[in-house]
Amino acid sequence: MKLQLPWERIQTVLLDMDGTLLDLRFDNQFWRELVPMHYAAHHGLSLQQARAEVAVRTGAVQGTLNWYCLDYWSRELELDIVTLKHEIEHLIAVHPHGLAFLEALRGADKRVVLVTNAHPQSLALKMEKTRLAERFDRIVCAHALGSVKEQPEFWPRLRELERFDPATTLLVDDNLEILQTARDCGIRHLVSVLRPDSARPPNPPGEFPAIHDFSQLLPVGGVS
Repeated sequence: MKLQLPWERIQTVLLDMDGTLLDLRFDNQFWRELVPMHYAAHHGLSLQQARAEVAVRTGAVQGTLNWYCLDYWSRELELDIVTLKHEIEHLIAVHPHGLAFLEALRGADKRVVLVTNAHPQSLALKMEKTRLAERFDRIVCAHALGSVKEQPEFWPRLRELERFDPATTLLVDDNLEILQTARDCGIRHLVSVLRPDSARPPNPPGEFPAIHDFSQLLPVGGVS
């Protein structure tokens, strides 16, 4: 089913990366399987113990800049996190119809900004693998602003950089906490992604209009 948006009133589109444009399967496999496996080998633990310990450590800082910071996790876990990401880089993939959606936005003359909490080295790897960078008018990494999208201070900092009008802006994100914070900071048009990880069942619908894939947002302003 198509999601009807008032495209004539939307000038700026802010897009999340992991779980929204890109399949979260890569990140989930990395943190739930690959990292615990290497952590267990490095620290002499069983895989079950390693999974539990990594889950506790990551959960303790979820929603903060450290949660997304590869330098932080390399220190905390005593692993070369950046190098490990290359072991499963073949799982980095664009969600279905994502490219068509980006092309439609360009054709409809919308300003398109990638806004991600990902660490700069993770961002660079994913842009290298997907070749998406040239499709955005700007790419904003939360690390450059010193806060993440879950935090209210992120959005005024982003506006100082990008100068968008919240009333004519659309944010698409798979994280409901981020969408709630963005709404509280005045962003008018909000869409959630129901299936961030293609290897897992869809999330239940929340309080925001939601899509299974980007075909549900086409056409954009009359451009298919």
